Amino acid sequence: MSRFALIKAVLGPIMRLMFRPQVEGAEHIPGDGPVILAGNHLTFIDSMILPLVCDRQVLFIGKDEYVTGKGLKGRLMAWFFTGVGMIPVDRDGGRGGVAALMTGRRILEEGNVFGIYPEGTRSPDGRLYRGRTGIARLTLMTGAPVVPFAMIGTDKIQPGGAGMPRPRKVTVRFGEAMEFSRYEGMDRDRYVLRAVTDSVMAEVMRLSGQEYVDMYASKAKEAA
Repeated sequence: MSRFALIKAVLGPIMRLMFRPQVEGAEHIPGDGPVILAGNHLTFIDSMILPLVCDRQVLFIGKDEYVTGKGLKGRLMAWFFTGVGMIPVDRDGGRGGVAALMTGRRILEEGNVFGIYPEGTRSPDGRLYRGRTGIARLTLMTGAPVVPFAMIGTDKIQPGGAGMPRPRKVTVRFGEAMEFSRYEGMDRDRYVLRAVTDSVMAEVMRLSGQEYVDMYASKAKEAA
């Protein structure tokens, strides 16, 4: 049994008991081949729930600090996140974004599922913020379809992203796959990248019901 299968077998029932996740539209995720899952990001626990509600293993990029912690807690976090599919990347500095993009491309070219939060960081206030265009570059470079998803209610589990998770019902809603083959070869056109990203975010907004803010979440955090 793989570590992912073990984690899902052990923690899956506990997560279902605590959060009673209602999963909608999972049939939109292709059974094989590359696919990008792109959704909103409300709190830290999103990255724990998403891999456990999908039949296929979801690979995603996370901060390397998630796997470099000290003590028992640090080792358990590293074991969990690398087991469910997190690939640690140092995203700080000028080359961090390039490393993340290339890692995502490799995952997709190997025919896997790649999960991404286009906002780039957790929402500071529960609203949906402008998407970064890395999602568009990935789908145009690889031809992988994008399945949008929405996390609903996870911000009530862990308000502010801190403290112990509270038992609370959540919903994970997947939309129909989106494909952008009409823009093939245009992954360096900034207008195309913005149009593709905005169309994905519009679908995430429809699925989540969130209010949309046309600015980056990181800028909103800096201004707070």
